[in-house]
Amino acid sequence: MGYGASHTTTVEWAGWLRQIRPDIEVVGLEIDPSRVLPPRDGVRFELGGFELAGYRPHIVRAFNVLRQYDVDQVPDVWRTVSERLAPGGVFIEGTCDELGRRCAWLLIDASGPQTLTLSWDPRHTAKPSDVAERLPKALIHRNVPGEPIHDFLADADAAWDRASGWEPHGPRVRWRHALEELARTWPVAPQRRRTQDNTVTVNWLAVAPTS
Repeated sequence: MGYGASHTTTVEWAGWLRQIRPDIEVVGLEIDPSRVLPPRDGVRFELGGFELAGYRPHIVRAFNVLRQYDVDQVPDVWRTVSERLAPGGVFIEGTCDELGRRCAWLLIDASGPQTLTLSWDPRHTAKPSDVAERLPKALIHRNVPGEPIHDFLADADAAWDRASGWEPHGPRVRWRHALEELARTWPVAPQRRRTQDNTVTVNWLAVAPTS
């Protein structure tokens, strides 16, 4: 949803999803009529926004969309999208830089946000808190002392620093050890497999705004 001036990410995402479900149907929605494209690479492009053009999808992905809205509009958007999901569906809402080297996203279902995930290319990111500039709209202005997200990022940086002895083995090994330490004080999900990027997923309630 909201693929903008280029269809590239939508088509790439469809390719990854089809490695899991070859029969999956992917539709790109855009509110600007001039950006609606003919079908290509197995993806349809249509006019639509948060109402999802009448679809009841299992997965909705919207990156760099809500950053254009006021923060007080965010809960209404979450509700609008999640109410239109298929049963058991999820809404992935987040932000990333132009090359996808720093990303942050929320996993939202019919009951609201469930988790926050941060992901970054360790070759271009010095410490976990550098991802703060790409926090979702609901959190971007909350990275200040006294807010849970600020505490979480500070603790992630501290764990990263204390794992510096693993740096000769590479930043991904170093992050795995930092993540083990972080998991002792924060409800982070275990990393199920090795990934190219460094990632951490934390329960939303642990980092949600205080008010």
